[in-house]
Amino acid sequence: MAYFKRGNVELYYELHGEKTKPVVVLLNGIMMSTLSWHGHLPDLTRFFQVLLMDFRDQGKSSRMSQNYDISIHAEDLNALLDHLNIDKINVVGLSYGGQVAQLFALMNPQRVNALVLSNTPARISPYLQELGEAWKEAARLYDGEKFFSLAIPFIYSDTFYNNNLKWLKKRQEAFKTLLDKDWFNGFIRLASSNLSFNTLDELSGIKSPTLLVMADRDIITPINEMELIKEKIPNSECLIIHDAGHAAFLEKQGEFLAAVMGFLLRYN
Repeated sequence: MAYFKRGNVELYYELHGEKTKPVVVLLNGIMMSTLSWHGHLPDLTRFFQVLLMDFRDQGKSSRMSQNYDISIHAEDLNALLDHLNIDKINVVGLSYGGQVAQLFALMNPQRVNALVLSNTPARISPYLQELGEAWKEAARLYDGEKFFSLAIPFIYSDTFYNNNLKWLKKRQEAFKTLLDKDWFNGFIRLASSNLSFNTLDELSGIKSPTLLVMADRDIITPINEMELIKEKIPNSECLIIHDAGHAAFLEKQGEFLAAVMGFLLRYN
């Protein structure tokens, strides 16, 4: 657990596992932090050294005062790898983190051994743009409990809600104190950073083996959006997690880990 300083920005990161093992970098979704992955570490560190990082405006990393483009996170990751003397990595990007992963793979193809894109689009569709605007409006209430009730139902599947409502209500209660004004302002900047994101015309440049993880109840990144990526990346394959939503990595953690680890172990 440490900080890497890039200019006047401090980026929080964690390294877990043995240095002799292949490195896998897990890139956060927009509402996540390094802590979101901790439940996955016991399995992943059996075979990999795992690098976690908080993007600018996330978790324990610096809060910004001005807007920026999503590509800054790919540049931050590249600088962090230089700092850690890590040459080649496997990248797992989830949602917003998957967009960063696409940019990183396009900007630094020599550094990517294998790539996993989970529940992530290659473009901001009109629907996704409107959803982002709704999330930002909810964030401007600066009320964690209200934000949860307005934003989170889109993330989980109806099945997960029906089976885990008590746990979700406890999370909603916790949001009252977990999310402060700095978090909300950071979220608004993050949600504004990818409005022009569109890699569809560039994805053919990704040559590393790529796994696309989809979920059949994901309304944020539906299967047809990820199929657009499949058409563009030449060395790619798809896997569908059934009866799960956008947060399939948590809803079906075992299936998610089996898919990701099985794929990465083929190339390491």
